[in-house]
Amino acid sequence: MKWDELREEDCPVARGLSVIGDRWTMLVLRDCFLGIRRFEEMQARLGITRHVLADRLRKLEADGVLRRDQYQERPARFEYRLTEKGKALYPVLVSLVAWADQHVPAREQSGITLLSRDTGEPLEPTLTDAKTGQKITHLTVTARSNR
Repeated sequence: MKWDELREEDCPVARGLSVIGDRWTMLVLRDCFLGIRRFEEMQARLGITRHVLADRLRKLEADGVLRRDQYQERPARFEYRLTEKGKALYPVLVSLVAWADQHVPAREQSGITLLSRDTGEPLEPTLTDAKTGQKITHLTVTARSNR
């Protein structure tokens, strides 16, 4: 299967990866969630080439994850903001942060600490079923093919 064919798959993992699965996309989204909106600042923080960043931003905009808002006319300059579809990826990013902190140790202190807005205390993210409140793990869930 070719990368550009993932979107046409029945598998939701494949379809999701068609949007966020390339090398730089989650880092671009991380910066957007941290409030970084301008191309030059993203490029400087990520150390990514202009061409690659422009390509990722274009794809995220085309997929409805980001929107581009003009903030200056001459020369034309834009900010990139998360759409509702993009904001819905926040739990994915939080889960990735929690997983990496547990399983891929940083050389020094982790670059991101997730804190509760209410208490200021570090969070311990968990995935739960909205209907039952049951914690979701590989032991509590079974998957069924719908084919």
